[in-house]
Amino acid sequence: MQFAERALNGHTRRKARPIRDSRRSPATLDASGFGAGATGARKRIATRLRLLTDFALKIRLQCRKTPPVQQYCHPHNWSYNARVLKALRSWTVDFARRRRPYLMRVKFAYAVSIAATVAMLTACGKKQDGEAGTGTSGASAAAVAAASEATIVKIGHAAPLTGGIAHLGKDNENGARLAVEEINAQGLTIDGRKIQLQLDAQDDAADPKTGTAVAQKLVDDHVVAVIGHLNSGVSIPASKIYSDASIVEISPSSTNPAYTQQGFKTTYRVVATDAQQGPALANYATKALGAKRIAVVDDATAYGKGLADEFTKTAEASGAKIVAREATSDKATDFRAILTKIKSVQPDAIMFGGMDATGGPFTKQAAALGIRAKILGGDGVCTDKVGELAGTAVQNLVCSEAGLALSKMTNGADFEKKYEDRFHTPVQIYAPFTYDAAYVIVDAMKRANSIEAPKVLAAMPSTDYNGVIGHIAFDDKGDLKEGAITLYDFKDGKKAVLDVVKM
Repeated sequence: MQFAERALNGHTRRKARPIRDSRRSPATLDASGFGAGATGARKRIATRLRLLTDFALKIRLQCRKTPPVQQYCHPHNWSYNARVLKALRSWTVDFARRRRPYLMRVKFAYAVSIAATVAMLTACGKKQDGEAGTGTSGASAAAVAAASEATIVKIGHAAPLTGGIAHLGKDNENGARLAVEEINAQGLTIDGRKIQLQLDAQDDAADPKTGTAVAQKLVDDHVVAVIGHLNSGVSIPASKIYSDASIVEISPSSTNPAYTQQGFKTTYRVVATDAQQGPALANYATKALGAKRIAVVDDATAYGKGLADEFTKTAEASGAKIVAREATSDKATDFRAILTKIKSVQPDAIMFGGMDATGGPFTKQAAALGIRAKILGGDGVCTDKVGELAGTAVQNLVCSEAGLALSKMTNGADFEKKYEDRFHTPVQIYAPFTYDAAYVIVDAMKRANSIEAPKVLAAMPSTDYNGVIGHIAFDDKGDLKEGAITLYDFKDGKKAVLDVVKM
């Protein structure tokens, strides 16, 4: 309607052009307002225009008899409708007088007249209390009223929605969106006010620079809290911005220990850390596999390097020797040079710190070079997607997740069904974590009895919530008090639970 209003204003400012046809003048218009030379088709179209505008005018006059009621007969609507009617009437007469050009003009006028009529019907469709029947117009007005009466509260979400791991970012967003939709359907009241949650979803592209810009945007959008970011390398620099604004940042998947060790009171996560995940992988390598010589590769991100470092500490403490330590990029696709060097030192196992977009090709190329050492990876590679990227070589991969398997989660099966029914795609990894994160934020809002970010933040330390992923309570740093690491191998390209390590 804003476009229509601008167009209408533009037309109503035009001065009427003089009638060039000397055979016709305003005095020769017939009783219906049409020129004697007007064709039957033009008369019929113009008649429809007049009927619509007259009907719209009657609606507006009826609305004016009613005392102004917010959301229905607001004075702004009267003013707007008056401009619409004035323009339409001008067009009707002007159209009847002109021979050409009229085709595009009447199409546009006719379309806008219909839109204006519908708009005024909506504005004046007040359903009286106690009115008999439940007509469509009344029901629509009631729905509009309910939505407009509610206070909009934004919850931010930040994850990569473009790039190599966009599928993981969308998975995270879907989990949060599912929770928001459920909460809105159930109805939420805070401090006596009806609340309508709105997910403010942003794409951080898994890039630290973009992530800080996104963080500032979410702050400027006045979100009550933020679910994100997906990557530790983005969560860590963004956390300073949220801290300065006293806005909760609760990550569903940032596992680098440094994220919650910066001294900020705003950083939380609903996932175990690499300080737990790294040792779990290292213990599996040294004890279950009996590996003595291990090569370590990371993608030079805060997540990949952090996980590799934690793995290395425990592996060396267990008596293993790190025979190679290499770094690549999270954008790399060709690992043959690094793998050739690693092959020459004959490791028993290879630890890869990175995401599935790189872990899949890494595993596939290792097999192509004849490397038989078992490859280990963290939660970033622990997806069904890595099976597609690695092909049959994925059978040589063991990975970990910083949490329980979906099949082992409380209400995991129910969540999986709801998720797939809503989004028509399988859960990747952390959708249940973002789902619970949204509920944790709302739980804090209820306990604070406030929608103000600082008050919600103050309620977070006392969180005691049972969600899909299990019991959620935080220590003084914002980490989970209870956690678990699940180890997987792959069968027929799909993840299969290998072991669960309670932390």
